[in-house]
Amino acid sequence: MPLGPMDDFLAHQTPDTFDHVYSGDRTFYDRYYFNCHNCSDEIFLITGMGQYPNLGVLDAFVVVSVADKHYCVRASRELGHDRLDTTVGPFCVSVEKGLERLRLTCAKNEWGLDFDLVFEGFVPALEEPAKIQRLGNRLVEHTMRFAQVGNYSGEIHVDGRHFDVTPDAWMGARDHSWGVRPNTGETEPAGLIEAKYRPQGEFGHFHNWIPVQFPDFMIKVYFDEDKDGNRHMEEAVRVPRNGIDEPLIHLGSPKHDITFKSGTREIAQTRLTFANTDLEMVGTPLRTNYLLAGSGYRRDDHWGLGCYQGELAVEGLTFDMSDPNDFARVQGLNEMLCRWELSTGEIGYGMHENACHGIYHPYGFAAWDSVAP
Repeated sequence: MPLGPMDDFLAHQTPDTFDHVYSGDRTFYDRYYFNCHNCSDEIFLITGMGQYPNLGVLDAFVVVSVADKHYCVRASRELGHDRLDTTVGPFCVSVEKGLERLRLTCAKNEWGLDFDLVFEGFVPALEEPAKIQRLGNRLVEHTMRFAQVGNYSGEIHVDGRHFDVTPDAWMGARDHSWGVRPNTGETEPAGLIEAKYRPQGEFGHFHNWIPVQFPDFMIKVYFDEDKDGNRHMEEAVRVPRNGIDEPLIHLGSPKHDITFKSGTREIAQTRLTFANTDLEMVGTPLRTNYLLAGSGYRRDDHWGLGCYQGELAVEGLTFDMSDPNDFARVQGLNEMLCRWELSTGEIGYGMHENACHGIYHPYGFAAWDSVAP
């Protein structure tokens, strides 16, 4: 258990050194996620970084949707014992003021995609309900996450273009999550869980994560459901922006009415209502970032979140969304930048993250390959 720089802080919560975590589960992770946009259909950037202490890996990625292309740069290295070192290849995330301001960079590289951005929180960071899931006797997920919307400053280079990022026009959401989570690291043998509790022809999962920034507040909606629409977890809150002395308001259980694009499972419009208020919010997608396009959230032939790539590996990828083959291979986890309109008249912008895997009867997806009519 080698010492590292974090061991000099008065922050220990176990008798171990900081390079050890409470659980020996191989899927334990600690991850940043950020998205950034200019409230239009021009560009949508998503970047993230994760540490996997029990797998000995640190990795990061950026995926940018602009015009008809998706550009990706990704990097992975051996984690080592210094968990304060958040550099991997061209990437770095620096906490300049905890829960308020972070700097995220991707240095210039051979793939022509780089950025230097500072995120400033617009609202206080919102702690989400803990997520706990068991399949059979195994705890397959026990995670904690906080979310926050904010504004960006800095610059982005992609596709030969330069974007000046100014906080009056650029915003986005971020989260920080950690714990035990499936689909981390190299694939495990299928075993009893896949055979009995998650069989290919019978399993379904409907995921929605929606942080939206309005002029004076954030509305954050989150719900996960099984194939029959039974709710695993839910959250719907209104959080005032920094400097406004108002309480957080729980909007109550969210109800969704979603329209899908014909021939796909991609959302065309989302309508949300809530149990504790007559407020209604309607989201219309402006640009979709297909997060599976190289990020590692779905393993490709060798790369996945937490998968060991050796001492250091850096790669770049390009996807052409006008090519039906490229488009088909990145479907499954859609990050839709949306314009949101409230029934009270306010206009906001924010992402609707949606995944509809397998069977989902409430919208007529009766088989794994079902799509909207």
